[in-house]
Amino acid sequence: MRILYLHQYFMTRAGVGGTRSYEFARRFVARGHEVSMVTAASSPGARRERVDGIDVIPVGGGYSDYVRGTKLGYPRRLLEFGRFALGAAWTVLRVPRPDVVYATSPPLTMAIPALAAARRHGVPLVFEVRDLWPEAPIQMGALSNPLAQRLARALERLVYRSAAHVIALSPGMRAGVIAAGIPPEGVTLVPNASDLELFSPDLDGSEVRERLGLGGRFVVSYFGTMGEANDLTQVIEAAERIEDGSVAFVLHGDGKRRAQLEELAGRRGGGNVIFSEPVPDKASVARLAAASDACMTIYKDVPILYTCSPNKLFDTFAAGRAAIVNTPGWMRQLVEENEAGLYARAGDPADLAAKVAFLRDHPEETLRYGENARRLAEEEFGRDMLAERALGVLERAART
Repeated sequence: MRILYLHQYFMTRAGVGGTRSYEFARRFVARGHEVSMVTAASSPGARRERVDGIDVIPVGGGYSDYVRGTKLGYPRRLLEFGRFALGAAWTVLRVPRPDVVYATSPPLTMAIPALAAARRHGVPLVFEVRDLWPEAPIQMGALSNPLAQRLARALERLVYRSAAHVIALSPGMRAGVIAAGIPPEGVTLVPNASDLELFSPDLDGSEVRERLGLGGRFVVSYFGTMGEANDLTQVIEAAERIEDGSVAFVLHGDGKRRAQLEELAGRRGGGNVIFSEPVPDKASVARLAAASDACMTIYKDVPILYTCSPNKLFDTFAAGRAAIVNTPGWMRQLVEENEAGLYARAGDPADLAAKVAFLRDHPEETLRYGENARRLAEEEFGRDMLAERALGVLERAART
């Protein structure tokens, strides 16, 4: 089967960010399928190349680094989304005919090249929803113009109804697609996966502890984008409430709000808040998780964010570390029902501090949460299993 895979933010393990499309694509190749990946060029003049058997076709337009993109203002980001969509649409018209088109969003503008490819080649489209756009930018205040909202919703409905099938990354996203008019049998849940190879309870984190001066303190870490959706001010405010020096809060990553957060932590005298250098490889994240006693998945208190399926949570599970989540819904259900961590209320630093203190004061319970987390990762979120599920959707679509 020839798969035309469209993803603006294609990333291998050599970078930091979501590697789902890379991990799935290389597994498709290993099963004997041909995969062409249309993505934003990682640098000016980037050339077509083969990466682990994947035919990577760069498009000059937009940006490939999701984290760097979050630093741009909303109008500039929308412009770059449009540039990539047009460049990708032109590219897909000229590639050899595939058997199926697999397009992943956000941004929602990915619908433009996805629809162009499916119609040009007369093949089915499988559209993957990683975030519910345009509802996410609307609730976050990034898309406030009423006309733009109507156009975005029309594009959303068009691509869903044109797709042979839709893949959603969380139960909340699946419900959102169904609410947009797609029958339940037309939407399959394929969540993000745990990296069981890179993240491990057996990984040695002592070098990270020594480099960051963590000593014997209880370490709770956050790794990921530091943007508007995460609102890590609540972590800094929680750290203020634990003044005895027994806990270190490590923030690792980059994004639009990192400089503001560093300034805030310094101004409030947050000596127990440590900003790790955003080293550009995922192995550094795995070592930080190994150096941690618990890992946080933090979001702003915005309802649409309750539907997220974040890599950082599933990598926390793979690392065998207690998880702290602050969104109700699926993420809370995962950690509480599987006893893999604790829930803290979003936007409530006092509750977050209390949950961290509980884990610090109950090391045996914290260890048990971590063991349960790893078991959950192995049983429900292994990449081989989830890639096989996605491949099954593509194969069924190709036969229609």
